[in-house]
Amino acid sequence: MKLYYKAITQDGKSVRGIIEAKDPNEAADYLKKRQMVPVKIAAGSQVNLEELLPFLKRKPKKSEVVFFTRQMASMLTSGLTLMQALDVLKDQVQDQKMSEVVQGIISSIEDGKQFSIALERYPDVFSGIYVALIRAAESSGLLDKVLLRLADNLEKEEKLKGTIRGALLYPIMVVLMMIAVVVIMMIFVIPQLSVLYQNLNIPLPLPTQIVVGASNFVVKAWWLIIGILVILLYYFRKWHKTEVGKRVVDTFILQLPIFGKLISESVMVEFTRTFGLLVSTGTLVVDSLIKSADVVGNVKYKSAILLVSKRVEKGIAIGDAMEASDIFPPIVVEMAKIGEQTGKLDESMSRVSEYYEREVEQTVKTLTTAMEPIIMIILAIGVGFLIISIITPIYSLISSIQ
Repeated sequence: MKLYYKAITQDGKSVRGIIEAKDPNEAADYLKKRQMVPVKIAAGSQVNLEELLPFLKRKPKKSEVVFFTRQMASMLTSGLTLMQALDVLKDQVQDQKMSEVVQGIISSIEDGKQFSIALERYPDVFSGIYVALIRAAESSGLLDKVLLRLADNLEKEEKLKGTIRGALLYPIMVVLMMIAVVVIMMIFVIPQLSVLYQNLNIPLPLPTQIVVGASNFVVKAWWLIIGILVILLYYFRKWHKTEVGKRVVDTFILQLPIFGKLISESVMVEFTRTFGLLVSTGTLVVDSLIKSADVVGNVKYKSAILLVSKRVEKGIAIGDAMEASDIFPPIVVEMAKIGEQTGKLDESMSRVSEYYEREVEQTVKTLTTAMEPIIMIILAIGVGFLIISIITPIYSLISSIQ
């Protein structure tokens, strides 16, 4: 019979295909002999669109990864072996995608692979930092404790992202609604009024002429507008992928009022938390800095952190290396110096991350409070301009009749 299979190769690549075998067990044996880890084997009729089109693939949610991490930590702490914990967890996971991942991890370990290597085969689910921490925990024998700290770290990360998303959701929704209203007015309302004004043969004031002219352009050249926007978006994304483009955009974002401060504080949270977590597992300071640079998501901060790692590699103290760059706030520099002097760098960085978490929450409150009147003013100006443009000719007509 023909069976569809999905497997992981030795170098971590996901492969799919059709295999001829009498049952799934024979197909699995065939794949294992060719150094592949079977993830899924199903009858050809069960192949769905997502499996045939990889770009439609849905990866497990962050909450599933947090659940996996915390449950693993709890079961290992209670005395279960790694394989026993994975077998139990396989039945507890509700998400089908995460269940496939757990089954793939079990298959890898059964083939003699380390836990960290098994996780490394799923880069879309487990980040490089996650794998690095697990690898360090395996060598130190503190897997349960590291998993527990990882779960806490992931929960804090999701909470931070949720806080920022919540702050940005309101202004984004208002802007989108404004755009939708303006488009509807330009396409459906203004053309009808324009015909009315022509039939009445009344002179149009400048604001009305601007609105009518813009409406005529949108109605007649909508395809041109869409085409220009698509081209601009394509080239912007292409340019943004370059080193120069990333640096320009990231620098511009950091200079925005309030938003820039929010991004800077969130970057500090991610950097200090991850750096402290890596150091606590025994990872070398230089390696911890290099790995932490990958989580900040901002080219300017990433470059500064990598520069600090190079200075530390040459023998300069971490605090002094940070102090040479004006991008690190004084509190981060001072806490790094204190952490080095006391030998508790991980705890110092953890305290800094907690401090900046509180700062982010406060900045979000400030942002929400400040955005409401700004949005109301912008709405008032836009709506007022449209109302004046539409009503003025009619008011002029009524005045002339009187």
